[in-house]
Amino acid sequence: MNLFKDISNMAAETKKIKVAVCGACGKMGQEVVRTVNKEEDMQLVAAIDIANVGKDIGDIIGNKSQGVIITESLKDALTKNQVDAIVDFTSPECIFENAKIALNCNIRPVIGTTGLSDEQLKEIEKLSKEKNISALVAPNFAIGAVLMMMFAANASKYFDHAEIIELHHNRKKDAPSGTAIKTAQLMTKQQSQFGADNTPETEYFKGSRGGVTESNIHIHSVRLPGFVAHQEVIFGAPGQALTIRHDSFDRVSFMPGVALAIRYVMQHNNFVYGLENIL
Repeated sequence: MNLFKDISNMAAETKKIKVAVCGACGKMGQEVVRTVNKEEDMQLVAAIDIANVGKDIGDIIGNKSQGVIITESLKDALTKNQVDAIVDFTSPECIFENAKIALNCNIRPVIGTTGLSDEQLKEIEKLSKEKNISALVAPNFAIGAVLMMMFAANASKYFDHAEIIELHHNRKKDAPSGTAIKTAQLMTKQQSQFGADNTPETEYFKGSRGGVTESNIHIHSVRLPGFVAHQEVIFGAPGQALTIRHDSFDRVSFMPGVALAIRYVMQHNNFVYGLENIL
């Protein structure tokens, strides 16, 4: 009887999505590790980070050891372990190279790090198509944030004056946030020019009016301790205003989207930019 149970357990293990987490010791990375550990159809097989090399990731996240040792080399981790998908929350400086390494190893990347240029995104898409495996890049994995972006795009059909304010913790390196950029892109698809009748402005302090997109949407970036990830899109029209806002108070808010993305890349072979495309 035990033999049949063991065989059944082995079969269940082989069906699990084998996941590697890059940036596993960061705040987002640790949350991803916890999420993968909780999901019945997933198994953590590798943890990559420049911190705590040689330690068990289970000890880092506060649980007991789980037999996954942190390694610094992404390529070594992907070639020495059987990996199906990799979740990357590292930094803008290394994410592009990480994505290429993963795809060249025929491993499906789920990328949450923002700061990729348009050229880099196109290169990742090209490599994904060449390898015929899926890659997913999402500026924001919170379902509520994705809905906020979709609502803002819809509102842009009816308002031609809008600005974006995004607020993040003071450890975030890139500005504006990937979420703000993606929001502006979605809005611009509905309205090619915002604020066309604004009065010509004079800035007494450079940047007072924020960054300006090609469609004249002003984006203001706030970086302060205490924040996690927040954004509001403000629309104005004669006699009225509309504000669409989303707040992530805890990084756990991103995890349902991460799990959804992991399952998606395992079932498809296309490149995806933005979680709204798989909802």
